[in-house]
Amino acid sequence: MSASRTAGFLLVALSGASFGALGLFARLAYAAGADMPSLLFLRFTLAGLVLTCVMLVRRQRWPRGRVLLGLVALGALGYFAEGSAYFVALQHASAGLVALLLYLFPALVAVLQVLLGREHLSRTRWLAVGLALAGTALTVDPGPDAKALGIALGLLSAVIYALYVLSSARVVGPAGPLAASTVILLSAGFSFGALMLVKGPSLPQTPGGWGAVVGLSLLSTVVAVLTFFAGLQRIGPVNTSLLSTLEPVMAVVLGALFLGERLSLRQGAGGLLILVAVVMLARAEPGRPEPVSQAARS
Repeated sequence: MSASRTAGFLLVALSGASFGALGLFARLAYAAGADMPSLLFLRFTLAGLVLTCVMLVRRQRWPRGRVLLGLVALGALGYFAEGSAYFVALQHASAGLVALLLYLFPALVAVLQVLLGREHLSRTRWLAVGLALAGTALTVDPGPDAKALGIALGLLSAVIYALYVLSSARVVGPAGPLAASTVILLSAGFSFGALMLVKGPSLPQTPGGWGAVVGLSLLSTVVAVLTFFAGLQRIGPVNTSLLSTLEPVMAVVLGALFLGERLSLRQGAGGLLILVAVVMLARAEPGRPEPVSQAARS
């Protein structure tokens, strides 16, 4: 394996691990007194400003016209809705469980593409969709540590993210991943900032809470996004998609190590089926476009 290809695998693995730490940082910030609007305002605004600096250093052009308006809508409306559902879900269910439920979105994207008449699914991909649905049926067992509301919001975040993926596929391409990520993050930060002003700010009250905000913004957003695209250029979309399944796995591991979270045997089996389905979908679709929707994650 060439040095560039090895570096690509390592970069995408780092991206998946960084995204996987998202739930851990969010739960720590909540415990320190932050609420959802304030936390996401801080996360997206700080991350967007850092990516703005990257764009200025690279002298990259900003999107204009309809492309810019489309990206603003993706961030201020679509990503705002998905992020709200995901982060409220974290208040009512474990970080690992919510991350596993979010990974239902590849199967939902496949089904929506069929319903919209844009493509047909092979038997392998239909099997993957079936496995994802079966895995979800097992995973949504509330158990002792999860509330029905958390599970419902986790599923809702997957549905909204699937719609976000389909929408972003038509908008992000002309802008490029870095510019698109920057505009989407800043737009989402603006929406959460407006919500924060309406509700009143509720910021972390401890140094550890602020550290979680920094980790959420820099590691689970900026580093995760930049390493994702750097790796994507080296190993291609299929390998990148497969390695991205490290995200929910890392969320489960970090939740167990630092938050004392545990999945039941039934939920673990369901999560495994969802991940198997994601791998099958990626392998069955080698010619698909770049997964540009990864520019902005939950």
